[in-house]
Amino acid sequence: MAGGAREVLTLQLGHFAGFVGAHWWNQQDAALCRPTDAKEPLGELCPDVLYRTGRTLHGQETYTPRLILMDLKGSLSSLKQEGGLYRDKQLDAAIAWQGKLTTHKEEPYPKNPYLQDLLSAEGVLSSDGIWRVKSIPNGRGPPPCTTAATLKPLIPAEGSIRVWSDFLRVHLHPRSICMIQKYNHDGYGGPQRLRQGTGSPPMLDEALLRPSSGPSPKTRCVEQVEGIDVGEPCKSWIGFTHGREAGRLEAFGQGESILKEPKYLEELEDRLHFYVEECDYLQGFQILCDLHDGFSGVGAKAAELLQDEYSGRGIITWGLLPGPYCLGEPQKNIYRLLNTAFGLVNLSAHSSLVCPLSLGGSLGLRQEPPVNFPYLRYDAALPFHCSAILATALDTVTVPYRLRSSPVSMVHLANMLNFSGKKVVMAGATIPFPLVPSQTLPDTLMQLGGATPWTPLSACGDPSGTRCFAQSVVLRGLDRACHTSQLTPGTPLPSPLHACATGEEVLAQYLQQQQPRVRSSSHLLLTPCKVVPPYPHLFSSSLSQQGLVLDGPSTGAAVESIPVLGALCSSSSLNQTLGDLAKELARLDLRRWASFMDAGVERDDLEETLQELRSLAQCYQAGDSLMD
Repeated sequence: MAGGAREVLTLQLGHFAGFVGAHWWNQQDAALCRPTDAKEPLGELCPDVLYRTGRTLHGQETYTPRLILMDLKGSLSSLKQEGGLYRDKQLDAAIAWQGKLTTHKEEPYPKNPYLQDLLSAEGVLSSDGIWRVKSIPNGRGPPPCTTAATLKPLIPAEGSIRVWSDFLRVHLHPRSICMIQKYNHDGYGGPQRLRQGTGSPPMLDEALLRPSSGPSPKTRCVEQVEGIDVGEPCKSWIGFTHGREAGRLEAFGQGESILKEPKYLEELEDRLHFYVEECDYLQGFQILCDLHDGFSGVGAKAAELLQDEYSGRGIITWGLLPGPYCLGEPQKNIYRLLNTAFGLVNLSAHSSLVCPLSLGGSLGLRQEPPVNFPYLRYDAALPFHCSAILATALDTVTVPYRLRSSPVSMVHLANMLNFSGKKVVMAGATIPFPLVPSQTLPDTLMQLGGATPWTPLSACGDPSGTRCFAQSVVLRGLDRACHTSQLTPGTPLPSPLHACATGEEVLAQYLQQQQPRVRSSSHLLLTPCKVVPPYPHLFSSSLSQQGLVLDGPSTGAAVESIPVLGALCSSSSLNQTLGDLAKELARLDLRRWASFMDAGVERDDLEETLQELRSLAQCYQAGDSLMD
C-alpha cells in the first residue's frame, strides 16, 4: 500500500513509449538513491504516488513501479516477462501430460555489457539459484547508493541499445508486462511461441523482473506437448497464438481491435484490478502512448475502458511521437499522419487531458527541423536520445500531482487547463534552465526578456505571437540562495522581479508579465532532475556537474543533475497545429491507402475524425479565453 499517497497508475503503450518510460523510471530510481551526505532536500516529491511496496517469496522487501506495460513480441530483449528471477523451483507446475515429451532448447537473448555490469553491481546469484539483490529502495527514506554504483557509474554503449529494455535499470513487478503476441516488433513473420493457458499461476505476487541475472545457462529448456510449448501455467491465454505469422502493428484500427479481443481485454482488466484494489486513494491514470503507430488505437480503447470503469478519476494521456519523418517512406509517413489524427481525436474524447510530446516541428507531413536546445547535443534520429529529453520534460510537468505537500490532483490540473473543450494541451521545457552560478533567478528571467522561455515539445512550431489561455509551470533544481535578488540595500532594482521576497513570487510575477490575464499555476522546487547514466551524455561542456552554465573553463565533470523549467499550456498555437493536421487529412486520396482502412477503419470514421479535428482546432482561436 502507498500509505496516504494519492496513487497514480501508469499505462505504457508502445515501443517508443517504452523508451520514454525506461528513462522516466530510471530518473525516478535515481531520485530514490541518493548519497547520505547529499545537500539537496528530500521529500518534495512523494515516490509512493508512482511506486508500490511489496515482498518477495523469500521475504525481501520491494519497491516497484505501479505500471502496466504493453508492447509487441520481440521487444523485450533479455528482459523476462515472467517473474522467473524469484521463481521457487518447488512451485513449478507439474506437467500432467502422460504422453511423449520432447525437449527443445532455446538460446536466451544475450544481455548487453551495460546490463551485465549493472547486474554485477546490484547482486549475486546464490547457490540455491535465487538472485539476491544487494539494495532495493523501499520508499521509507533515501537509501545510500551501493559502493559499486557510487565509485563507478555504469554507462551503456549507445551501439548496444536496440530496444528500451536494453537500458532499463528498474525492477518490475510480474504483473507489469503484457505482451501482444499477434504482432512482431521487428515486423517480420515467424513461428509464434505457444503457451498453454490452463490452471492458476503460482502466487509470485511480489516477484521482480529484470534481465536474466547472474551467470545465465547457455540454453533454456522448454517442454513440448503435441507441438505446444508448456511453461508455467498462466492466468490467461494471452500468450497463445494459432500459429499465424506476426507482422507490424501499423494502423489505428489494428490497435483498437486488440482490446476488442476478450483475451487481451481481460488481461488488461485483470492487471488494472490488481493495482487499483490495493490503492488507498487512486487519483488517476497517466497513459504514455505511441501516437504514430497502431498503439494509438490501443491507447484510445484503454482510455475508453478507464473512463467507463473508473469514472471521476483523472486520465492524463501523453501522446508520444519519435524523431522526424522518414524520407523515402511515404506509407510510413501517411500512416503516421492517420494514426496521429485518429489517436488525438479518440484519446481526447476519453481522457481528462491529452498532450502530444515530440521533438519534431510538425504533427503533419510538413518537413520541419527538430527543436533546438542551446545546451544539448542530441541526434533526433536516435530514440535513445529523443526519449531521454521527453522523459525529462515529463518528469517536470507531472510534478504538481506528485508533490508530497499540497499536491494538485490530476483532476484539478486537468480542469484548470481544459476549460471550454480544450482537452489538448502543449508542453514546453527549458533543458537545462540557463542559470549562471553568479546570478539569481530574477537576473536570469530578466535576461530571457519577452520571449517564450521554453522550447515547444508538442510539434506546435514557434510559439512567438501566440496566446496562452491557461498554464501550469514548474521550475526545479535551483538553490534557495539564488531564488531572490542579492543586491545590497539602496541599489536601484533592475526590474520588479528583483523586489520579490520569495522565489515563488518571482516566478509567479514573471509569468504574469509574460501572459497577463491568464489562469496560471506555478511551482518552484529545490529538487533537480537526475541525469545520471544510463541517461545519454547530451550536455554541452559549458555546464557544471549540477547543470549550471559555467562562466569560466569547464571542470570536465559529467553532468549529474540539472535545473529544468517545464510547462503545460492551453495555447492558441494548437489552432494552427490541429487545423493543419485536419487539412492534410482532408487532402489524402483514400483509394491509395486502402490497407489502412482494411485494418478496421470505415470511411465514415475518417469523416467523423476530420470533423472532430476541426472542432478541436476551433476551440483554440486566439479570441477564445476564459477572461474574455
